[in-house]
Amino acid sequence: MKLAFRTLTVAAMLGLALTGVSHAQNRQAKPAAAAAGPLAGQTVKIAWIDPLSGLMAPVGSNQLKSFQFFADKFSGANNPAGVKFEVIGLDNKLSPAESLTALQAAIDQGVRYITQGNGSSVAGALIDAVNRHNSRNPGKEVIFLNHSAVDPDFTNSKCSYWHFRFDADTSMKMEALTTFMKDQTDIKKVYLLNQNYSHGHQVAKFAKENLKRKRPDIEIVGEDLHPLAQVRDFAPYIAKIKASGADTVITGNWGSDLALLVKAANEGGYTGKFYTYYTGVTGTPTALGTGSDGRVYQVSYNHYNMGGDMGKWQAEFKQRLNDDFYTGSVIHIFKGLGEAMAKAKSTDPVKVAPVLSGLKFQSFNGEVEMRKTDHQLQQPLFLTRWQKADAKFPYSPENTGMTLALVKEFPAYVASTPTSCQMKRPD
Repeated sequence: MKLAFRTLTVAAMLGLALTGVSHAQNRQAKPAAAAAGPLAGQTVKIAWIDPLSGLMAPVGSNQLKSFQFFADKFSGANNPAGVKFEVIGLDNKLSPAESLTALQAAIDQGVRYITQGNGSSVAGALIDAVNRHNSRNPGKEVIFLNHSAVDPDFTNSKCSYWHFRFDADTSMKMEALTTFMKDQTDIKKVYLLNQNYSHGHQVAKFAKENLKRKRPDIEIVGEDLHPLAQVRDFAPYIAKIKASGADTVITGNWGSDLALLVKAANEGGYTGKFYTYYTGVTGTPTALGTGSDGRVYQVSYNHYNMGGDMGKWQAEFKQRLNDDFYTGSVIHIFKGLGEAMAKAKSTDPVKVAPVLSGLKFQSFNGEVEMRKTDHQLQQPLFLTRWQKADAKFPYSPENTGMTLALVKEFPAYVASTPTSCQMKRPD
């Protein structure tokens, strides 16, 4: 297993080299503050298990850079525990099997915290594996910090004491999205196009349920599921959407699957609107260009024009790494861990988990709460629209001259959805 760990780590480090970021560069750019806090001098290693190869590699590379950038930002005196965070990148090739190999390799090296988010199929396999490991290996427990895998089942029927989700799940985002859509009288016919795995299935399911409840007059005129990260030409799907007469498309697609979809829509002359989850993610802004002005919406827990600390971090990230920061859950993770470890006065997952469970803390989007019942972070959500950057909304992802401008903010209680979780907690 040690050989596997080295191989995966080398792959991840190669991915970092290609994108021009390293811990050393970050430290040189801004010396770390002197450590302080009850756990000063301790290092907390987090194994990042996500794709660095294949069609989704650009997304994975961006997110690994994000984790390592903020590991430096929140290390030492910059977190109340005083710990140093270190992120180890492991390429899982978007495969559940590869992810389980990476998990075991990380555990063999003594890593007690893992993070993953690209692909709920992967997250489901990791949750099961972490549960098995922790039940069989008392004293070596592992915590799974979920940054982006949004299948609602993970905090409902499949909820786990050792799993904490820092993104908003599919049902929460759809609750906010359809709350906005119900007042848009121009929406009459909707097409559902999603990736053929648990996340895509859930997006379609909750879209139909929410629209039926809030706008029963809206007609679902078509529904398709396509293979994850395999389609290179979405022109046939756009032809079906146009033929259906749909004025609106709802999609949970991300990465290349969204970038290529909107590219095909622009090239195919589709002029309807898109309601999405991941417009701001690597590759999609460039694919949208100016041809999608005013027609593409995104629901998320952060956006490009939040200002404050987020604005400063985004500017530094872009200046230093020539890339755009968009995975705000990374910040939630480091802030939440720092506070939980300080209160627990320990980095041991067994002591940190009960403190993180139910923890309220201040983050970039206000006060957030890791709901104790199911370990789903409760937080505000934002609806944004693709348009030209201007003085009010100046940030331009991928230097497109365009941006995602804020249309509506939803307080945490509006987007919150109930849970059926019956969590089994350690004695």
